[in-house]
Amino acid sequence: MAGLRTVGVRNPVFLLDEVDKLTRGGVHGDPAAALLEVLDPEQNSSFVDHYVGLPFDLSKILFIATANSVATIPAALLDRMEVLEVQGYTSEEKVEIAVRHLLPKQLKQHGLTPDQLTIPPSTLATIANNYTREAGVRGLERNIGAICRSVAVKVAENRGESGKTTPTVVTETMLGDILGPQKFEHEVSERLTRPGVAVGLAWTGMGGEILFIEASRMPGSGELTLTGQLGDVMKESAQIAFNWLRSNASRYGVQCDVPKETDLHIHFPAGAIGKDGPSAGVAIAVALVSLYSRRCVRSDTAMTGEITLRGLVLPVGGIKEKLLAAQRAGIRHVVLPKRNEKDLVELPVNVKNQLEVSLVSTVEEALTKTFDGGLAPISKL
Repeated sequence: MAGLRTVGVRNPVFLLDEVDKLTRGGVHGDPAAALLEVLDPEQNSSFVDHYVGLPFDLSKILFIATANSVATIPAALLDRMEVLEVQGYTSEEKVEIAVRHLLPKQLKQHGLTPDQLTIPPSTLATIANNYTREAGVRGLERNIGAICRSVAVKVAENRGESGKTTPTVVTETMLGDILGPQKFEHEVSERLTRPGVAVGLAWTGMGGEILFIEASRMPGSGELTLTGQLGDVMKESAQIAFNWLRSNASRYGVQCDVPKETDLHIHFPAGAIGKDGPSAGVAIAVALVSLYSRRCVRSDTAMTGEITLRGLVLPVGGIKEKLLAAQRAGIRHVVLPKRNEKDLVELPVNVKNQLEVSLVSTVEEALTKTFDGGLAPISKL
């Protein structure tokens, strides 16, 4: 009501930012319940504000809410909303946004002109790929701001000494001195040089991420250990992948029954970050087959998909974000569920040209795509 009084019209646009961060407290009550009354078209035509105490028609107002994840929005509130998913940016889009908007904005904030500081698109691309790994451009803008501050100091010093300013062109070799060492490296090929390692693709509230899965055998007491701060769904996916391999081991000529004197350990690095969801099933199965067959997975390949005990590969969500994450990490080949083919329509053309996408319906098909030369069963069912 205070906002309506400020704008002075009955049909404004209200922006509800970060609606997924709603908290419920004993003093302030439940904001989700209040928003439910405001957003419900069956109720908001006679909304009664507790401060004004009079009914007011809110049906002519356009409400736009933003959120990083719909998982934390109450179901009743989400049911009153029309969800529009805004996908992550490609590297080319980030560079274009930086050239058109971020760089001019930061130059103005730091009192610089384009004649005093120039950041070529190639340098902006290096910043986006090696100093940030995100779906948006917040980190990219932060790094551009750091460069502007560094140049602003030099401009002020030169003015004090000679009264003249010389233009600065930031090259890729200068980024180490200004921003420090690169924060992200394309380490996929180095980590896939041993059997038992595969690369999965995960979706987070900040976009897609690559996910390493490592499997190892060792002397022990016949235990299966899962580490990496995993949720219940991911633990079940690991158990399903292992049981599928046990039931099909003879077809691939491997012995994967865990004897009493051998332990099997499956680890998901970045253990401080919680992980959950079914989309790592294919990657876990491939990592286990790699371990027991003693063959390495292709170093340019990542995969995603849920699996069943019968070896079927089921569709998963967040395909565009996952493929963008694969592109950022230097992946060139991605294995997806066949039923996710419809999601490739949303993928930008330049990303399609850089990625080879293989669509599979079963784990058996996935194994032929993830190993050099393929890995076909030696016997049929």
